[in-house]
Amino acid sequence: MPGANRRPKTISTTGVVLFLISLMYAITYIDRVNVSAAASVLQKDLHLSNTQFGLVFSAFAYPYLIFTVFGGWLSDRFGARKALTLSAVIWGTATLLTGLVSTLAAILFARVMLGLGESATFPIATRAMSDWMPAGRRGFAQGITHSSSRLGAALTPPLVAGLIAMTSWRGAFIVLGIISLGWAFLWGHYFRDDPSTHRRVTAQELESLPTYSQRSEAKRSRVPWLPLILRMLPVTGVYFCYGWTLWLYLAWIPSFFLHSYGLDLKTSALFSAGVFLAGVVGDTLGGTISDRILLKTGDRNKARRDLVVGGFLCSVAAMSPILFLRSAIPAAICLSLAFFFSEFTIGPMWTIPMEIAPEYSGSASGLMNIGSPLAAVVSPLIFGYVIDKTGNWSLPFLGSMGLLFLGSILAFWMKPGKRFAEVTFDQRPAAGIEPKVHNHRLP
Repeated sequence: MPGANRRPKTISTTGVVLFLISLMYAITYIDRVNVSAAASVLQKDLHLSNTQFGLVFSAFAYPYLIFTVFGGWLSDRFGARKALTLSAVIWGTATLLTGLVSTLAAILFARVMLGLGESATFPIATRAMSDWMPAGRRGFAQGITHSSSRLGAALTPPLVAGLIAMTSWRGAFIVLGIISLGWAFLWGHYFRDDPSTHRRVTAQELESLPTYSQRSEAKRSRVPWLPLILRMLPVTGVYFCYGWTLWLYLAWIPSFFLHSYGLDLKTSALFSAGVFLAGVVGDTLGGTISDRILLKTGDRNKARRDLVVGGFLCSVAAMSPILFLRSAIPAAICLSLAFFFSEFTIGPMWTIPMEIAPEYSGSASGLMNIGSPLAAVVSPLIFGYVIDKTGNWSLPFLGSMGLLFLGSILAFWMKPGKRFAEVTFDQRPAAGIEPKVHNHRLP
């Protein structure tokens, strides 16, 4: 068996895989928000109006929405190694090309290409973690990877500013593109779809992982799309409710502090960073607690669904005072707590596709992930419209509170403790042969 006679390693192979995935999450968020960090110099150099630059921001979300499920299917069909390497090459090339653009059409093309490449990354990573993470550590793995993405978003402004100071805004994008392509090389070189074929994996690690050969059968068969879509629909709805608040924070929190409390740009950025760092803690802690509850009770509904319900309701409670506060510091505390609790649900949420449909976890997580880019398209627009009509920067948070409350109700239809009814097709079905349906309930 691989690694049976090797001396124990300081860092396990599963640990290296998790580190590579976490690094990828951070890089993808850096590459998707770097345009915002470089906006002032980029917009001036390309002579773009505010309306035109708004198109640049939104161009990323549309291909992301359309292709996120396709990327998950790719990982189920061809494996996470090939699929994620290809995705990284696409988004890395798009980031590099952004540093070479000179027209609005060119930068829109680059941003669409970036959205296409990044749309598949999280579902593919979920496919990889489904094969490489023990069931009792999946919540932690999802929590730590998503906390890495939020940390990447928080670090982007100083990172991009530093690169611009050393080179130029063009040089900053080229450097970040090269880093992304370097990650693609590392992933393709190190990762293997089947853990047992990795030359550094130990027998002890393999004992804790699911048997890959049983799951690989699903990759050779068709994904039962309609039953899977219907099974994942409540999960997608809950994730949309979460995504609404996430994108409201990402798009508007700095401006909220700037306009609601009369802060200068530097101070509002500091307050915003504190809010986002609370999310980093929430991501990690939520996944860890979820796994501990699962190990203690064996109940996936308690470990996954109930934490989502509790996180959403606590976020609503923490966000409510924003409607009445007139001071920036209490507002920052309330928003930080609200973001902490909404991010607390991420680890449990992203384990749910792995629990419901482990054989199709890439496709299932892609279906769930539709909720986030859909919210990204709608949420910031509604926020801006409400502000234009009312002049009240606090009022749009009512929408977030309402959707989080709705999500806490929809969560009871997710049923992570009940596995998806597998529909198995032969590779070449004979006429008149019906597909076999196997119902499974998780222990």
